[in-house]
Amino acid sequence: MAGAEANIMWTATELKQRGCAVGLLHGAGTGRGEAAWSETFTHRFALTALESREGVRRAVSEFQPDVVYVHKMADLQVLEALADSGTPVARMVHDHELYCMRGSKYRYLTRKICTRAASPFCVVPCGAFLGRNRENGGRFPFKWVSYAAKRKEIRINQRFHRMVVATRYMGDELVRNGFDPARIEIHAPVPRTNDACARSTFSERNLIIYAGQIIRGKGVDVLLGALARVTVPFECLIFGDGSHRAHCERLSVALGLSDRVRFAGYVPQEELKKHYREASLAVMSSVWPEPFGAVGLEGMRHGLPVVAFDAGGIKEWLIDGDNGYLVPWMDRAQFAARVEELLLNKSLARNMGDRALQLIARRYDFGKYITGLEEMFTRVMAEAEPEQPVENKVFDSLVDQRALF
Repeated sequence: MAGAEANIMWTATELKQRGCAVGLLHGAGTGRGEAAWSETFTHRFALTALESREGVRRAVSEFQPDVVYVHKMADLQVLEALADSGTPVARMVHDHELYCMRGSKYRYLTRKICTRAASPFCVVPCGAFLGRNRENGGRFPFKWVSYAAKRKEIRINQRFHRMVVATRYMGDELVRNGFDPARIEIHAPVPRTNDACARSTFSERNLIIYAGQIIRGKGVDVLLGALARVTVPFECLIFGDGSHRAHCERLSVALGLSDRVRFAGYVPQEELKKHYREASLAVMSSVWPEPFGAVGLEGMRHGLPVVAFDAGGIKEWLIDGDNGYLVPWMDRAQFAARVEELLLNKSLARNMGDRALQLIARRYDFGKYITGLEEMFTRVMAEAEPEQPVENKVFDSLVDQRALF
C-alpha cells in the first residue's frame, strides 16, 4: 500500500469504530492483501471501465451514503456521476495529479518547481501533452495526456463540497487553479498507530537515515552529491526502491561513497524503527514540491532532527534551526554543511529532536485528525441538507451516518 491506500484504511477503520458505516467504491481487484479491506469495508462496490457511471449510480442507490469521500480518482465518468449524485462529496488531494499534466509539478529535464496553474502553457514546457507513464515499459516515463480532459477533471472537482489538503501549500495550489478557498480545509494525515516510538540513542555510528521512494523527484542523486562533501565519518542507510535506484547506486560508486552509503531496499516498518533508534538524523532530499512529506515526520517521532530541501509543504512542519534544517532547494553544499553540523554536535541534534517530538505531539495526533474529519463531514452534510426545522437537524456527530470511500 502507498500513502493514499494506507490513509483510506486508517480513516475508514477508525470511523467504523466510532459508529460510522463505511462502504468502498473501487476498481478491479488485485487479489493481494484484500482480506483486511473486506474486513473494514463490509459494503463493497466494484466498478468496470464499461459501466463506471452506472456503477456509481447503483452503489449510491444501494448504500445511500450521507457523504462520499473521494481519494485518488481520475476517471471522469466516475467523478461526474458522483458530482451529479445529489450526495455531498469531499475529496482528499494527496498529490499534484489533479491539476498537473505530469503529476509532479516540476519540469522533467531541469527539475525546476513549477508555480503556474494548469493552462495551455503546460503543453510546451512539460513535453507536448506528456505526463508520467507508470504502466508501460518504454524507455521514457511519459504517456499522452489530454489537456482538455485535465481541464474537465478540474471543473468537476470544483463542484465538490470540500477539498481536503495536508498543507497550506496544497491549498494555495488549488486556489491557483480556480478552487473556492471557502471549500478547502487542511487536515494533515496522521498514521493510525500513535504508539510512542523509542527515542534515538544518537550512537557514535553517525548514522543518517533516508526512507522513501527512489525516484527522480525524491532527489536521492542530489543527496549523494551532498554526502560526498561531508568530511566527518558517517554511515547512510537508504531504504526504499524505485526506478532511479540503479542510477543512484552507480552514482554512489562514482562519488566514492560505497563504504559509507548502503542501499537497503524496502524493509518492514518494525525493522526500520530499529535503525531510527541508532540514527543521528533523518534526511529528505525531495526536489519535487512535496505535498506534505510525511516520511520526515516519521524520523521526528523517534526524536531525530531532519535535514531537507525547501520544496513544497515541508516547511510547514520543518522549522529551520528549531527541529532540523530547511536547506535552499538543490543547495548541495549547504545540505552537506547542515548534516556535518548535526553529526559533530550531538547535543544540538538531541535538542532539535526534542522540539521535533513536541511539534508531533502538538500538531499530529491521530485521534484529533479523525475528529477533524468527522466535524468536516458533519458541516458538509449540514450545508447540503435542504432547510428544515431546527429540531429536526441532528448533526452532532457521524454516529450512525454512512460514508462511501
